[in-house]
Amino acid sequence: MSAEIICVGTELLLGDILNSNAQFIAQQLAQLGIPHYYQTVVGDNPERLKQVLEIAISRAQILIFTGGLGPTPDDLTCETIADFFGVALVEHPEIIEDITQKFTQRGRVMTPSNRKQALIPQGAEILPNLTGTAPGIIWQPRSEITIFTFPGVPSEMHRMWEETAVPFLKSQGWGKEIIYSRSLKFWGIGESALAEKVAPYFNLPNPTVAPYAGKGEVRLRISAKAACEAAAEALILPIEKQIKEIAGLNYYGADHDTLASIVGQLLRTSKETLSVAESCTGGGLGQMLTEVSGSSDYFWGGVISYDNSVKVGLLGVNPEDLDKFGAVSAIVAEQMAVGVKTRLATTWGLSITGIAGPSGETDNKPVGLVYIGLAGPKDEVVSFEYRFGTMRGRALIRHVSASTALDLLRRQLLTR
Repeated sequence: MSAEIICVGTELLLGDILNSNAQFIAQQLAQLGIPHYYQTVVGDNPERLKQVLEIAISRAQILIFTGGLGPTPDDLTCETIADFFGVALVEHPEIIEDITQKFTQRGRVMTPSNRKQALIPQGAEILPNLTGTAPGIIWQPRSEITIFTFPGVPSEMHRMWEETAVPFLKSQGWGKEIIYSRSLKFWGIGESALAEKVAPYFNLPNPTVAPYAGKGEVRLRISAKAACEAAAEALILPIEKQIKEIAGLNYYGADHDTLASIVGQLLRTSKETLSVAESCTGGGLGQMLTEVSGSSDYFWGGVISYDNSVKVGLLGVNPEDLDKFGAVSAIVAEQMAVGVKTRLATTWGLSITGIAGPSGETDNKPVGLVYIGLAGPKDEVVSFEYRFGTMRGRALIRHVSASTALDLLRRQLLTR
């Protein structure tokens, strides 16, 4: 048995609203051990909604709808579902009374259009909405099909799910197993290269391993189905250990870890400090670091040195080197790192200078060319050249540059 999530709303198709409901329900289904293989988004159109229903009942036994339960003419979920199964809608006076009371509490008068929300398919149970006006339903139109409907407002849907849907599903025998996942994170290796290294793990039945990639980072999700979290952990841990050994330094953390949080842990453990000097990232590196709670323990500050006068005046970059090699160069990156480390009196200095685009490139220095400088505690200084390419776009070049700088520092802290 499996579930399918069906989100109704033209605004979702247009991208006007982020579909957070599907993510929430997917996570909740995993906690109940209910597999789901499909998610569908459909607009406020009865014919297309019926087509979605026809497909969904052929491949899932639990159908979970969100959206389309409001009072306006385009809110068609309940009536379309009832029509699909050939069942009449029945008006429930207790729903009208509940909506009326809520309007009164808010100092308003219920409009006639809200009576539409009291129409429920015959035989369906009411799924009460304690905060909004749109109730949902729990309905088994056929012995092998269970339908839930929820409003599209996330706060209302969350409460209805937790207070009504979860107890019902548990009463039907679900929740005896969970699907628990751990996400392993990697930097400095491409998705295909990592996939080749760990290919045999993709064929495991339980736990399962699947790759994901985005913004320069690669992830491997390890999921296990078991009676409890501890039992799932026991299945995951041996596989996790083996993958970490294969990946080596390319593995940096898991689940909620970030490159910035891992660097912070390493600096805190060694009682060392960091300062940064940024050009093309415009403060993005400092932002990543300060998003970590308690980062003031080890991160002392930074300089955003867009103009060359700031590189010279604040960071001590040699103006002759700027004239000869340009701001986007290895020697300038090194001097920026040394300069910020010296002036802020930190253990480490980390710098970034590059061309994020879309303008500023030359024949020898294309968009995506980035230099990262690193000055260490023993007055050593190194620089690294990267060519992130023009297809990534400005925002992604800046993000990848800052993340790569953090990863370089992480590797230095681990291997010195």
